[in-house]
Amino acid sequence: MRAIAFTETGGPEVLRLVDLPTPQPGPGEVLIRVAYAGINYGEVQHRLGDFGAPEGETVTGLEVSGRVVATGAEVPGRGEVTGSEVPGRGEGVPGRGAVSAEGADGLAVGDLVAAYLPDGGGYAEYAVAPAPFVFPLGGLDLRTGGGAALILTTAYGVLAGAARIGAGDTVLIHAAAGGVGSVAAQLARALGASAVYGTVSTPEKAEYAKRFGYDAVFVRDGFVDAVHEATGGRGVGIVLDPVGGPTRLASFDALAPFGRVAVYGEAGRHPDLHLPVLPVWKNNRTLTGYNIGDLSRRAPALLRTHALAALSLAASGDVRIDITDEYEPARAPEAHRVLEAGANKGKAVLAFSLSGV
Repeated sequence: MRAIAFTETGGPEVLRLVDLPTPQPGPGEVLIRVAYAGINYGEVQHRLGDFGAPEGETVTGLEVSGRVVATGAEVPGRGEVTGSEVPGRGEGVPGRGAVSAEGADGLAVGDLVAAYLPDGGGYAEYAVAPAPFVFPLGGLDLRTGGGAALILTTAYGVLAGAARIGAGDTVLIHAAAGGVGSVAAQLARALGASAVYGTVSTPEKAEYAKRFGYDAVFVRDGFVDAVHEATGGRGVGIVLDPVGGPTRLASFDALAPFGRVAVYGEAGRHPDLHLPVLPVWKNNRTLTGYNIGDLSRRAPALLRTHALAALSLAASGDVRIDITDEYEPARAPEAHRVLEAGANKGKAVLAFSLSGV
């Protein structure tokens, strides 16, 4: 199968188009012929070595859409597949630990699905996913579904799980024009937010982000004053921050009493903050966090609940995923350069086995 892999950490140039054996699903796993793979900052982190050194030909990619072509043991609704549908046996491909399929709906060969891949592997023509993290597309098309499983689940999880959003909350979302930011604004509305604000790096991105239901979008420099002006000096109840560094620190000053800063990324690649506790206590502030990888290991059923709720809102049309760029697999390094430079808007995907899906 064709795949985008790397054997050493480094810049986008370490990503190469290679031919690898097709993986096979183990117990509780599903093999998917990939139509589209989402492009996310987590894959940049993987390539840079934030998740550890690569072991042999390492394939990144945290979300895909496609067709189920085989299921392993212990997968509800297990179907059979002929050998012609799944070439190769996957020898030489690093193994994955078995994941319980508890909580997964029935899956059958031929189903069109979106999937979250906590161990990567999505930048390929075939990918193996834990069954609990394989979701029906519902009304979504494959192209949209390729950019859905990670960003929708993350946006829903950080709002409902980490930030504990409630009716009437006001929300500020950093990186408002990105994949998560563009859906988080819509999800916040669906979950009861009374006002949603965003920050971006450029005026051009501000104009783009406004189409997703933001009350106002501010250029990030000076955002605290802009938030206080927009809220009559009160501040916001929730800040979603994937940026880190000075942006994260300043976010505390944008909070209303009992407001919470919910951290879910480190796109700015700043050194970690060392926050004193006394200002948190004396100003009625909360710091909380969301990490989908940790949730996949320790609370997979909760992750699945978040994903299904968010995908349902997307399938109904209440939340729109804006696929702005589509790349051929060999152009993955270019896609990573755009993402690292902060020049992306909306969601980008890699297009794989379209004719076979």
